[in-house]
Amino acid sequence: MYDLMIIGAGPAGLTAGIYAARRRLDFVILEGLIPGGQLAWAGLIENYPGFPGGVSGPELAGKMREQAEKAGARIISGQVTGLRKEGEGMFAVIAGEEYQAKTVIVASGSQPRKLNIPGETELVGKGVSYCAVCDGPFFRNRVVAVVGSGASVIQEALFLTRFATKVVLFHKGETLAVGPELKDKLLAESKVEVIGNSILLQITGADKVSGVQLKNLKTGSETSFPVDGVFIFAGFQPSTRFLPAGVKITDRGHIVTDETMETALTGLFAGGDCRAKALRPVVTACAEGALAVSSAQHYLEKL
Repeated sequence: MYDLMIIGAGPAGLTAGIYAARRRLDFVILEGLIPGGQLAWAGLIENYPGFPGGVSGPELAGKMREQAEKAGARIISGQVTGLRKEGEGMFAVIAGEEYQAKTVIVASGSQPRKLNIPGETELVGKGVSYCAVCDGPFFRNRVVAVVGSGASVIQEALFLTRFATKVVLFHKGETLAVGPELKDKLLAESKVEVIGNSILLQITGADKVSGVQLKNLKTGSETSFPVDGVFIFAGFQPSTRFLPAGVKITDRGHIVTDETMETALTGLFAGGDCRAKALRPVVTACAEGALAVSSAQHYLEKL
């Protein structure tokens, strides 16, 4: 029986681990399939304090993990498939085996959304990717497509120019809905071509990606575009399907909490990208992880 179980080893979960260790709680961190959470997918992060030159997602995740373990956090692998409350001060977490804890912090993050178009699932790992940092080096001197919109997509496209000879960015809008600084940086990159008013209908190829089929949203015309790889950035789906009834979630699957990070189930807290909120930079996830531990300790004291 642990005092606390932390589900997820991203920024929120690892920060929670640092604070829980300093408070000398008996706890464990359950790490899912992707160590570091969304940081594992991130290129250059320029808005996290303390790194004036920016820092890569995997590097930042590694430093956070190192700090958590040095503080005394124990991290074990386990994909959570179930969670239930068995009474006041008693939770069961199912992740291959069953664990018990007096209180739980859900920091399970989110997973990349799929386009759900023909060829996508079949060609994952054969040219279709959801992580530029992970797979960009495999596309040296190749032509790649990037699908999506927003600041993070532009950053991924710019990262891919380190390897690809050409990066074609497809997005639905008339213009890119990002700040002028990032837009200017993208348009100044000679390797990048931006094609708006477009959606992907299909990813083509037999044993590997050979191209994409597009539809122009203005004219309705369909065209084919040859590429060697497709990087999809269609947003993220919160990893909250394992939550029990009684936990309030939004239509998009994000967990609703109060200002102390507590959910509708007493003793169950949440933080990070799985939580409903307005902003999702790394620094907010860290703050929520710290606050969740403080609230969990107050709950334990009441028990």
